[in-house]
Amino acid sequence: MEIWPAIDIRGGKCVRLIQGDYTREKVYGENPADMALRWVGDGARRLHVVDLDGARSGGTLNRDAVAEIVRQVKVPVQLGGGIRDAETIASYFEAGVARLVVGTKALQDPAWLEAMALQYPGRIVIGIDARGGMVAVEGWLKTSEMPAVELAGKFAHLPLAGLVYTDIARDGMLSGPNVEALRAMVAAVPIPVIASGGVTTAADVADVAALGAAGCIIGRTLYEGQLTLAEALRAAGEGAE
Repeated sequence: MEIWPAIDIRGGKCVRLIQGDYTREKVYGENPADMALRWVGDGARRLHVVDLDGARSGGTLNRDAVAEIVRQVKVPVQLGGGIRDAETIASYFEAGVARLVVGTKALQDPAWLEAMALQYPGRIVIGIDARGGMVAVEGWLKTSEMPAVELAGKFAHLPLAGLVYTDIARDGMLSGPNVEALRAMVAAVPIPVIASGGVTTAADVADVAALGAAGCIIGRTLYEGQLTLAEALRAAGEGAE
């Protein structure tokens, strides 16, 4: 299973939010690129980056910070947050981002997502964030009436690179992943599922891997030092060979 250390950017800084709450923020670094270099130095083979400002309001407000990460590291960067039009997708791919995560726009305009997935096969990831099993959008500020598993099923036929599934109630809480919800998502679609939210310990990583998830995004527990990247990689079976 692939491990994706998370780098969340807000106002040009590396931060973490608790349960996606923009009023509950902790700054972990002034320069996200420095954090990217740290994780790569610790063995990361890929990075998951989120533009939190873009996720809330759309647009590419932290484009410069993202571009600097891409310049500094030699591993694939997966980016989410504010990816809502074809121009943004094209510009980020041209800047060297490996994969783009589309969330809000996928729910609003499934036909557009299908067109993008077909134009960029294997490079578009659908991001499904759920609160109580229902899809949340616009930086988690709104909850829709669409069940997460139902939305995922609508895109099962597309050549997507993956599906990032985030349980908002667990995100940043260091409380362990929502195993049942994750199991249901993995079983529902053939798309590679990347788990996000709540993973805290090496045992959590092993549990997620055992469910058949293709990847796991890890954030706050790494920043707080409760789990080292080396421990996470070993638990995922991705340690040094």
